[in-house]
Amino acid sequence: MELFDVYSLYEIEPVKGEGSYVFTADGVRYLDLYGGHAVISIGHAHPRYVEAVSKQVAALGFYSNSVENSLQLRLADRLGKMSGYEDYRLFLCNSGAEANENAMKLASFATGRKRILAFSNAFHGRTSGAVAATDNPKIVAPFNETDNVVFVPFNNAEAAGKLLESGEFAAIIVEGIQGVAGIRVPSEEFMQSLRQKATETGTLLILDEIQSGYGRTGRFFAHQHYGIKPDIITCAKGIANGFPMGAVLIAPSIEARKGMLGTTFGGNHLACAAALAVLDVIESENLIENAASVGRYLIENLKEIPGLKDVRGKGLMIGFDVDGFGSAMRRRLLYEKHIFTGGAGESTVRLLPALGLSKDQADVFLNAIKQLVDQNA
Repeated sequence: MELFDVYSLYEIEPVKGEGSYVFTADGVRYLDLYGGHAVISIGHAHPRYVEAVSKQVAALGFYSNSVENSLQLRLADRLGKMSGYEDYRLFLCNSGAEANENAMKLASFATGRKRILAFSNAFHGRTSGAVAATDNPKIVAPFNETDNVVFVPFNNAEAAGKLLESGEFAAIIVEGIQGVAGIRVPSEEFMQSLRQKATETGTLLILDEIQSGYGRTGRFFAHQHYGIKPDIITCAKGIANGFPMGAVLIAPSIEARKGMLGTTFGGNHLACAAALAVLDVIESENLIENAASVGRYLIENLKEIPGLKDVRGKGLMIGFDVDGFGSAMRRRLLYEKHIFTGGAGESTVRLLPALGLSKDQADVFLNAIKQLVDQNA
């Protein structure tokens, strides 16, 4: 049997990780500024994480949600306190797509409405409902096509407001910062207008914080930069530092009923142990503050490099464009400079490193990219 060939692969296989580095079998070290697509929040093989996961799997790795699990309660309490959402409730699942599926389903249950408002260039996942709310025709199969999702231009509050006035929409779903679109930051006015219009029309506001949450932008959630409070928040990616996990934070105004949501693997003992270790490390090592500081340093210095366009982002969620050779630059960074980065289309480079990235490591990247830009000039 062969693998189903759906991924474009770099010809490099990391077999070991340590902090912000990964290593191949022959010992070559790579600086990881992509974090496995924003997943590695506290660094590869963090000792406290390894210890917590190892102890838990040796005790009890899994049992179903048909029994009490005190680790879930501890996680809900800790996450509520660290995020500022102590009065919200927590539903645990397995991925970002699943978190968004459950969020939209909850909104439909709560309002009795069918329609969802989403935005141009949005990415919310690849499962049926999540992909229907994703603005990328290449990954939407005929089966996923629906009239229940309507797209309007990102950052266009007026267009969104006009549609919401119909009173037909169960929810607005919007990313704290659009990640797959190339790190597109919403304006404060746009986000505040969405919150106001949602309240006025009885529509629930869902904040997809799957890439932008868990300290990545220098606040626990990206939407906290805009001074708003959503009805539902979705998380995944860095929540368990590589262990598959998703979460939905749900406002107290939304009623829970037995059986309305469910999952086999979501919130299992091993996942919760991993997630608790992540929160421990984020707090004890001040990683949110570090993401804000090092991210600001990177953005300021990237803006000084001729040839880089539209440097943007918050914290350690950064994008910039390179006319005509962003894709080539990513390959050269990897193969010549041994630095992993991400992309979005041909021109964009994305940075999504572990939250503990140091200024010295940032300087390694800045020096490498200056050299490549100079060589291309």
